[in-house]
Amino acid sequence: MNATPVAVFATFRPRAGKHDALRALLDGMVEHTRGEPGNDLYNVYRAGDGDDRTLHLFERYASAAALQEHRDADYYKAYRAQLPDLLQQPVEVVVLDEVDVQSHA
Repeated sequence: MNATPVAVFATFRPRAGKHDALRALLDGMVEHTRGEPGNDLYNVYRAGDGDDRTLHLFERYASAAALQEHRDADYYKAYRAQLPDLLQQPVEVVVLDEVDVQSHA
């Protein structure tokens, strides 16, 4: 049985004056996470319009087990511990199982 890929969407709304610190923290996570064997994609985005400082993260893993390995890493735990001081509200996270829509066409 093949593992089902998992995608994660996360939204970060930084506190006033904390955008640069949040961006630096996420940049560090990009470096670590892209090297994980189960990670397929780890990209940070921002809206292209206006002065919105909100950042969005799109992650993709080969399986739920690979996502859990990511979350068990020491650098992930250190990153999560720093987020509360940088954010207006808790990070919004949605974890999605991939659906192969082509097989249902």
